[in-house]
Amino acid sequence: MRRAVRRTALALLAVLLLPVLTAALALRLNYSGDPEDGTYTRNRDAIWLGHAWVDGRKRDADVSALVRRLDTTGIRDLYVHAGPLNHDGTLPASKYPRARWFLDAMRREAPRVRVQAWLGDRLASESPDGLRLEDPDTRAAVAASTRRILAAGFEGARFDLEPLHSGDQDYLTLHSVAGFLTGHPKWWSQEFFGEVARRVDQIAVMSYDTALPLESLYAGYVAQQTSLALEVTPPTTGLLMGLPFFHESDIGHHESAETVSAAVRGTRLGLSRTDPDRERFGVALYVDFAAEEEDWTAYRRGWVR
Repeated sequence: MRRAVRRTALALLAVLLLPVLTAALALRLNYSGDPEDGTYTRNRDAIWLGHAWVDGRKRDADVSALVRRLDTTGIRDLYVHAGPLNHDGTLPASKYPRARWFLDAMRREAPRVRVQAWLGDRLASESPDGLRLEDPDTRAAVAASTRRILAAGFEGARFDLEPLHSGDQDYLTLHSVAGFLTGHPKWWSQEFFGEVARRVDQIAVMSYDTALPLESLYAGYVAQQTSLALEVTPPTTGLLMGLPFFHESDIGHHESAETVSAAVRGTRLGLSRTDPDRERFGVALYVDFAAEEEDWTAYRRGWVR
């Protein structure tokens, strides 16, 4: 009886492990090979910046230091946290009181760099509390908030609404008017990603927080996601792959695995295999206030050259 139970348990374990091992092997294979020459920055990269740039904590000296930092990179866009949106979709100007100062300073010191507003909020997709995209009044308020932020001088609006489930038609409607390992609906299908990409000027993939334990698996994952995104993103839409410029370790992010070097290698491999000449393509660095010098060095050596 014990042997039968043991055999049954081992059989069940094998059934459970087989899909995981198969997925890991596929990612490891995606890690193999060498990127093509020329798969480096197109000078269309971006970085997410924290709220300190628009709430009064930063000064002229900080802007000058930022401009010096950007001068040795391919960064063209800054995504500055100007929210979050209120759950009803509104965004008081009191949340970004020093926006005009920062915008004027950047136009004066780095006129080639565009400054976009990073607008986020928690969605009520998995809990009763949060922003509800299914409410037409909320969507209208988000659109109105976006118009006001653009009128304030920002050159674009970057939405970061989470957790946003794959296939969310209300999100597509919002743009019309203004899982891989887990099976969780936050893992967008390729079809849904393409639908979003066709509605916007630029889309950035948050290609981190994968829970993968090894650099090789993570780089293989980024290579895979880069290829999948390129396949459905129109050439007229800017596509950026996220680089993890932060150093925390938890169940979703292993600092030793999700490195900038691994993300850059994966990005270059995916670009090489799918569309090496794609012009509107870059990487997006998350996030300025958590970055260390080693992150900047890995980005420059691997992607900027």
